[in-house]
Parts: sequence; C-alpha cells; structure tokens
Amino acid sequence: MPDKAKPKAKSTSRASKPRKSAKSPSKAGAKDRPGARGARPIKMRTGEKVVLLSGGNPQIAKADGDAPVQAYIAAMPGWKRDLGKRLDALIVRNVPNVRKAVKWNSPFYGIEDQGWFLSFHVFTHYVKVTFFRGTALRPIPPGASKHKDVRYLDIREGDELDEQMANWVTQAAALPGWIP
Repeated sequence: MPDKAKPKAKSTSRASKPRKSAKSPSKAGAKDRPGARGARPIKMRTGEKVVLLSGGNPQIAKADGDAPVQAYIAAMPGWKRDLGKRLDALIVRNVPNVRKAVKWNSPFYGIEDQGWFLSFHVFTHYVKVTFFRGTALRPIPPGASKHKDVRYLDIREGDELDEQMANWVTQAAALPGWIP
C-alpha cells in the first residue's frame, strides 16, 4: 500500500501568503485625486515634476533658500497656492532678515543663528501654520500640540490673514527659535 502524503503544516510566514492586488476597487482612481496616496506628479513651469503627497502637500527636496520655498508654494494646489504666497509675503514684510528653507516637505522660516520660528504644511482642507514657540505668543494661537511649546493655526479656504497673524509672526521671530 502506498504511503499517504502527510498534509503540509500551515506556514505563517508572509512569504507563503498570496499577495493581494495593489489596486482594490475602493482605491481605483485614487492616483487621479490631488493629494491622494500614491500621489500624482504635477508639472511645474520649469518642466520639473513635483509630486503632491497626502492632502496635496508638495514633495520638494530639502534645501535652504528662497528658491525651494517658492517651488513649494508654486506647487501648492488650488486656493492654497494663493494662501502660501500671502503667508510668505506677510512673513517677509514683518521679518525682513528671514531665513527660508524646505525641510520635511514644509517651508520653514527662521532667523540666522536663532533657529526656526514658523513653518506651514498643506492638508486636504486647510494649511497648518506651526509656531514653534507658540505658547510664548500673546494671545496664544488656538491649536494645541503634543509638544509643550508648539501651537498651530489652521487656515481654511476663505479665511483672511489679519493683523493678529502679522503680530504673531513678529513676536515669533523675536523669540529663540527651534533648532532641530
């Protein structure tokens, strides 16, 4: 009588499991939405392509200076681009010796040898402005953080940049900044 084949033991390794298709019906067309995971590249005026990450946040290479910040702003989608231009102009107007850079896919503003005082980041429905020493500002910006000194301000479509924003920028630039 021939020996019966023994059933194979179930393997729990990931390598033995069949892979699921990368495209599921719920994600179909996701790459076509601005800011969706698996983001789509957008073409800049200079011919270079910039990828929009989750929420429409532009992926710009880490670099110091005004040029990468302007590239970030130019790649911001829709109404957020105009807001980015207004934020940048407000910061430069109130802090003439401002230092700029793009780090972690966000524009950073600081003072040489003092650190960074402000950054902003694009999300799907708003732009989040980060004040690294926000608890020292008066009045304190409304958005709390898990970091004790940091405060946020979420700016949504249609929100105006008022004198309070200019006041916070001036105050923040006068404080010792964040040094990563």
